[in-house]
Parts: sequence; structure tokens; C-alpha cells
Amino acid sequence: MSSHSLNRTALALVLVTTVGTSFSTVGAQRGAPAPATPAAAAPPETMPALLFSERWKQVDAAVAVPSSPRRSTGKYWLASQLAVTNPNVEAKFYGSDAKNLTVYLHEGRYDIWSGLTGSPTGVLLKHKTNLMDLTGLARVRALVRTGNLHQLHPAVRLADGTLVAGSQVIDTDGQFLQVDVAFGNQRWFILESDSLAVKGAPMNKVDLAKVDEVGFVDLAPGGGHGSSGWYNISWVDVYARGVPR
Repeated sequence: MSSHSLNRTALALVLVTTVGTSFSTVGAQRGAPAPATPAAAAPPETMPALLFSERWKQVDAAVAVPSSPRRSTGKYWLASQLAVTNPNVEAKFYGSDAKNLTVYLHEGRYDIWSGLTGSPTGVLLKHKTNLMDLTGLARVRALVRTGNLHQLHPAVRLADGTLVAGSQVIDTDGQFLQVDVAFGNQRWFILESDSLAVKGAPMNKVDLAKVDEVGFVDLAPGGGHGSSGWYNISWVDVYARGVPR
């Protein structure tokens, strides 16, 4: 190839490059879309902060329940609101014989004990100024014990007043164990507030975004004395978002 041909070829390449660059610049100036940037990844969901805790205390039965026929013995410390240590929390006791739930010292901690009750019972906690959002990674963490074939189920009272129990079964076989309760992975059953009898099939939908009370129920009837079967509920921590009442 002659030198003139080489020069013409080089000139043509320069012109093509220059024209292409000019068109690219003009396109950018006319608002041509810029290359898409990858969307930022959503931050991982985390467990809500601790909304409240409860550690029980023992109160003389004569003060806690003045009408109790056992008050003069000094032997029974019946559970009541006076056993609650957190000023922002109310305790709710369910079951026809919940009046015989007691507060006793076990392993250096005070806890609610059901050994003297003769019916199914439940213990739920209510925050005075907030409903609880138990969706997502909300958790209840508690130290509990069950004995003699008794089992606990998570329970909540919904904002509309419905009392429901979850399908999670908690059985510690006589040992105090820490348990975690998640709420989105359970089937929920409506309970009668007094008898704690289950009312039919699981609910189709449960609104866990605004919960009034949370805790545990034992659906087995007690025998009315300590050796027949029981549960203990020691400390309770609720990790949930508060929804102002």
C-alpha cells in the first residue's frame, strides 16, 4: 500500500472517531439517560428494642388479697398487681381459679407459680401507655418452668379484646429454661377468658400490629396442690415496638 493510501486511511479513522465523539457529547447534552446505578440494598431487619421487663416481688398475702381465707397462715403469697415491680406494667390473671396463683422464691428469683390452682390459668402483661407491635422480629423472652405434663402456650389479648393462644408448646420437663417466642409463625386459637377453653378452629387472620396484653397460658386443669402439676413464670422481657394508646 502506498504512503498516500495509508495517509487517507488514517485520516478517515480520525474523522470517524471525532464524529462519534461529537455525537456522544451532543446526546449527553440533550439529556440522554445516564447508565442505571445499582439500587442500594435495604438494611437488614433487626429485633426491636426492649419495650419492658418484669421481675416479680413477693407481697404478704394479707396485703395482696385481704379476702383470702389463707391470709392468716403466713404460708401463701397470692399473686396480684402488688407483686409487679415495673410501674409501667399491669398483670392480668386468667382462669376460674387464678385467684390461687402464688408468688414464690425459686433458685433465688421470685416467680408466679400455679401449683395451688385447680383450673387452667394464664398470666399476661399489659403496658400502661403502649400497645405492642408483635409483627416481624418482635420477641418475648422469658424464664419459665413446667412440670408433670403441664405445658405453656404464648397468649395475647388483641386490641379488640379477643384472647388468643398460640400453637407453640413450651415444655421444660421440670427445669427453669429461657424461651423465646416469635409471633408470625404460629396458629392462633380464641380462648374463653374465664375457663380458657378453646373456641373452635384457628383464626384466619390475627392482627399482631396492635396487641394489648402478652404472656402465657396453661390449658391443663391444675390439681389444687403442688405435686399435681404446675408452671412457673420468672422474668419476662418484651422486645416490641410500642404503639401509643
